[in-house]
Amino acid sequence: MRPIVFKLLCIPISTLAFATCSYSQETEKLKVSVYPDEAYTFVDGKAIGPGNRSIKLPLGTHNLIVANYGFKFFQQDVALDSGKPTIVKVNLEPSGSDVPGPFGRIQIELGRLSLGDAGDHAVLLNGKTANYFVGHIDEFNNNIGWHQELVVPPGNHQVTVTRRGNEVWSGTISVAANQRVIVDISNGKQKVKDWPGGGKLHALPRFTAGMASARVTVAPVSSEISASPSKIACGQPSQLKWTSAETIDADISGMSPVPVNGDKTVSPKQTTAYDFTATGPGGVTKSSATVDVNTAVQSSLSASPAEVRYRKIGDKTIESGGATLSWSSSNADAASLAPFGSVETRGSKSVPMIPTQTSDGPVNETVKYTLTATNACGGAETRIAAVRITGSIEPIPEVLLKSVFFPTEYPTKADPSIGLLKSQQEALATLAAGFTKYLEYDPGAKLSLAAHADERGPNTYNQDLSERRVQSVKDFLISKGIAEDKIETSAYGDDKPLEKSRVIELQAANPDQPAETRVRNFRSTWLAYNRRVDVVLLPTNRESLQFYPNSAPDSETLWQRPKPAVSAVQDQ
Repeated sequence: MRPIVFKLLCIPISTLAFATCSYSQETEKLKVSVYPDEAYTFVDGKAIGPGNRSIKLPLGTHNLIVANYGFKFFQQDVALDSGKPTIVKVNLEPSGSDVPGPFGRIQIELGRLSLGDAGDHAVLLNGKTANYFVGHIDEFNNNIGWHQELVVPPGNHQVTVTRRGNEVWSGTISVAANQRVIVDISNGKQKVKDWPGGGKLHALPRFTAGMASARVTVAPVSSEISASPSKIACGQPSQLKWTSAETIDADISGMSPVPVNGDKTVSPKQTTAYDFTATGPGGVTKSSATVDVNTAVQSSLSASPAEVRYRKIGDKTIESGGATLSWSSSNADAASLAPFGSVETRGSKSVPMIPTQTSDGPVNETVKYTLTATNACGGAETRIAAVRITGSIEPIPEVLLKSVFFPTEYPTKADPSIGLLKSQQEALATLAAGFTKYLEYDPGAKLSLAAHADERGPNTYNQDLSERRVQSVKDFLISKGIAEDKIETSAYGDDKPLEKSRVIELQAANPDQPAETRVRNFRSTWLAYNRRVDVVLLPTNRESLQFYPNSAPDSETLWQRPKPAVSAVQDQ
């Protein structure tokens, strides 16, 4: 639609003051010339009036309808430009044949609204738009001398009186054959009188008008709908076909709106009644067609294999399997497979088998799957298949990480196989057993060994000593079944000693508290702490506990500052 134009008007208040300004909407005239003379004009859906008209409208595009019952309505968009009045000449063409009886009549009076009013109110019958226009009040309000008549089919009619965009009155009027109903729209009161002349009428033209008389005869609405075939198997099509006459709007239940005449292929899933409603100025008619649907459902469901193994360690699934569900159904238009939801009526699905159990322990569960195949005709069939899940859920294996301690100057270069005392071998054996199980949880895990020496002795000597220590631990772990590529080693000699403050902290937190003599001889304790191999679990970077094994049977040999005799180390 074209934009509406506004004009700025400015009026000076005084010679010393600014002018006051306001906006006014620019307008132009639309001149409408009509035939027949009684034809009625609507602009933008608003009832304007009958006959030739000169209408002042805002600039822009407007929708024009010229209507007269019994004629083909005229509709057009009209553009108004400034300074250019627009003239539209409309010559309506007659439409429709004579209307057969029986007849009733509606007489519309303005009542107290008539004072100073021309009676050019538009009358709409059984609808609210211009398409339901049948005439204006001045054509229907006289029963003296020259009659002005609105003749309608017997029945209930919704009458709407509107003028210039305002609904003046609306209500239902029930008209019987050969009766005249008089309604006063100023108060809505209705009177019913016999209309003997109606029984003498057989067929009337839709519109007649004279110098002071008018008659509008509204044709009744008719409709019909059929379904072929009317009985189908579930899922099969049926052809709906409908026709109507004197219809403005049409709808079919579940399909609205529809053309006033048409056809459509439907495939209902249950016995369905299709109600066709046709509405026009002459009333509302309903007709119905029913499609009967009937069928039975047959289905099957199987699961293979019927038993699946499952094993989980921590948050990782070590062993799992799946089952394949296969199903089919006939004469069904819908299927659901619980717990998955809707599925095709036939098919297969691979299903991972995961138990609902989350706690540690043995697993022994049965999972059931239910196929329900249905059609909308009321047919249904259910089939069940089951899969058993067996196995276990286990915690993450504990890897007991403890630093390994060595006696002074062990292992020796002459015999690098000695020096790993019994208590430390036991700690490493526990570590190896836990790590072996841990590899089931994380096959990519590794152990990182870092060896140290106390500060005594030359740097080169201490470096070699720490390398022998880390190799001794590595060899022991390999002997316990740990693959060589799972072990990383590093040797630092005396480069990275534990600070004395750190040793004090470790001793205080150590659940295995030292004897009094070791407490008094702190330097020997500090040196003993630095003769060790630390262990780190990768990739978690969890480090071994560095607590000194104070209560181990061989802890004195590990702790003493002088180098123990070979026999003392070997005996351990």
